[in-house]
Amino acid sequence: MIKYIIGDFISANVAWFLYNLYRYYTVETYEFLGSLKSYLAFPRIIEGQILFPLLFIFLFILSGYYNQPYLKSRLSEFFSTFFSVMTGVFLLFFIAIINDIQRIPLNSYAMLGVMFLIMFCCVYAVRAVITYHATKKIHDGYWGFNTLIIGTGNHAANLYRELTKKDRSLGYNIQGFIKTDDEKEEVNPLLPNFPVYSISDIETSVKQFNIEELIISLDRHNRSTLHKVINRLYPLNLPIRLQINEFEMLTSHIKLSNIYGTPLIDISKCSLSECEKNLKRFFDIIGSSLALIILSPVYLFLAIRIKCGGKGPVIYRQKRIGFRRKEFTLYKFRTMVNDAEKNGPSLSKENDTRITSFGRIMRKYRLDELPQFWNVLKGDMSIVGPRPEREYYIDQIIKKAPHYSLLHQIRPGITSWGMVKYGYARNIDEMIKRLKYEILYLENMSLLVDLKIIIYTIKTVFTGKGL
Repeated sequence: MIKYIIGDFISANVAWFLYNLYRYYTVETYEFLGSLKSYLAFPRIIEGQILFPLLFIFLFILSGYYNQPYLKSRLSEFFSTFFSVMTGVFLLFFIAIINDIQRIPLNSYAMLGVMFLIMFCCVYAVRAVITYHATKKIHDGYWGFNTLIIGTGNHAANLYRELTKKDRSLGYNIQGFIKTDDEKEEVNPLLPNFPVYSISDIETSVKQFNIEELIISLDRHNRSTLHKVINRLYPLNLPIRLQINEFEMLTSHIKLSNIYGTPLIDISKCSLSECEKNLKRFFDIIGSSLALIILSPVYLFLAIRIKCGGKGPVIYRQKRIGFRRKEFTLYKFRTMVNDAEKNGPSLSKENDTRITSFGRIMRKYRLDELPQFWNVLKGDMSIVGPRPEREYYIDQIIKKAPHYSLLHQIRPGITSWGMVKYGYARNIDEMIKRLKYEILYLENMSLLVDLKIIIYTIKTVFTGKGL
């Protein structure tokens, strides 16, 4: 990734320098500056030489280009570069170049086209060279990713042969096999002479061999078994791949990770593109920052009102399970009496006596959720995403609805499709009923859907339909 960032920065600098040369020799207004040296030393030109390449790097980050530094698709790389450069050129044109339109003897659209052509050629040429050398090293076997195959049956043995018999390497350096709890038979004798570990020891195996990829290849399993394995692997925060013949067993949209050789799908990713993921996180940071600043008087009022209402902390902290099954601390304004769960976890009920009078008002307008913007800023949550639950309840949900584990592909949210369409759940069965809306969101994720959910949430808040 560092090579791509450095390459892009250098190529953007070169492109902007070349474009300034073009402007010098075509825009008559700069003749008063005298020599080319004087022109290049002009303060505006120097500022642009420093700032505009940084603007392009920022746009490239948002485009998601740096998210996956290896095994890039040449075609997707071309289009990613094309559209991100086009966006940057338009911004540059309207920020800096448009002021010169009246002084440019050529058509302004021609200037725009020249800028795009120079920038695209410089950036894409450097990227293509880096990608070519990286891909060649992988296919020649010099570079690879330490991989564990989850499974010890015939499918696992066949998969190993398929991955290793190719004329060119696919980049998977198999380090061993993992035997799942549901595989009762002895290890397949056709497996190569590699270590076989129990899935209960997978964390140790991952650290020992510096594992970078996981591939599931089980002989006999149902949907429940598959999701059980996936749920076990999520906390490792590694790509989890599955052979294409298992595609129909999953409920979320999944994309092929490679069309060459053995087709595998990455089931650890949601349906958002890398660009959409970065944009979603970018808007989360901007939105949560603005909310924390603008709503600070509301925070202060609520804090004082809660403190005056009785004993106990203003902020209620609770452990929840989030992205890739990682535990985090969720913050809410306290709406219940102190020590409301001294006898163990207990969901709120209708007319729950543990809820304070002011707490009931906060819940009605969902004001108790406001501190979660801090969770969003920290990266624990998103503004829109599945509602995070406690592990105590997740374990019960998964027994009845194993596909709940798919929700851990993304960050949980302050609001969600489930909260908009269903609302608060008061028991496990209601949580499972709400789950269908969360899965529906997972399959249809987009920035437009997020915006719709936010609008409906605002409507819920102002109409007091939070309960």
